[in-house]
Amino acid sequence: MPYLADLPSELLARAAAVRLVAFDVDGTLTDGRLHYGEDGHETKVFHVHDGLGMKRLQAHGVQVAIVSARISHPVALRAEELDIAHVYQGQGDKRACLQELLDALGLAPEQAAFVGDDLPDLPAMRLAGLAVAVANAHPWVAEQAHWRTRLRGGEGAAREVCDLVLLAQGRAAAERERWL
Repeated sequence: MPYLADLPSELLARAAAVRLVAFDVDGTLTDGRLHYGEDGHETKVFHVHDGLGMKRLQAHGVQVAIVSARISHPVALRAEELDIAHVYQGQGDKRACLQELLDALGLAPEQAAFVGDDLPDLPAMRLAGLAVAVANAHPWVAEQAHWRTRLRGGEGAAREVCDLVLLAQGRAAAERERWL
């Protein structure tokens, strides 16, 4: 994973401690655009690389969560497809949601990563031990993150986060061997 070469040791230490990765949806797992059909139904586009990354995290014992301010049926469908048990939609206070999830799982904030792109994500990012902004994040969000992906939301950014966590936890080589 050349794009993960030469990462600061502090970042790798934060990622090594992660037992839960929580993702925002719009602008993070998607490109941020809202698509409505003639009938008023919403559609979303998710990147397949992100999905496999989340599945691989779960396979290695890292919990995955979705925390979104909006409520969307396509998000529920995608989460079900990926076997994501922790799906929180309609969350006006993402920090409180993340704290409740940490409490339920018996995890400390340092064991969580939060991945976001815009201002409503900041409180949860500040709580998490690893705060990640996607490449297209608002500048105020990016400057608060411990790390920024090189790819944009909806274009593989979530996969970069998954790969970072697997690398920091010494699992990237096993993943490579599994597939090659």
